[in-house]
Amino acid sequence: MKKAVPSSGESSSGRAGRRPAEIGAVLRRYRRELKLSQQGVADRAGIRQATVSAIEAGEEGVSLKTLALILAALDLELVIRPRSEPTADPAGPDSYDGLW
Repeated sequence: MKKAVPSSGESSSGRAGRRPAEIGAVLRRYRRELKLSQQGVADRAGIRQATVSAIEAGEEGVSLKTLALILAALDLELVIRPRSEPTADPAGPDSYDGLW
């Protein structure tokens, strides 16, 4: 059975995140809206609770596989699209060189 993510008055495009900390915050908000603990997400995803915590904190070095497991546990999908606003980073859109 598919769980619906509660609406918070946002457009159908959902929430955007460009950096690990932003993506982690989005995942944390969805988890809380679903009233799940980090351990609950970890159990659904088959990973450790510490991994969920690290991702929500925006720690770098997360594999795409782990991100995909968490997205599936929260019944979310990854959508890649052009940025809706120009980057505010003076170094440009490719300035982020961390591993994520």
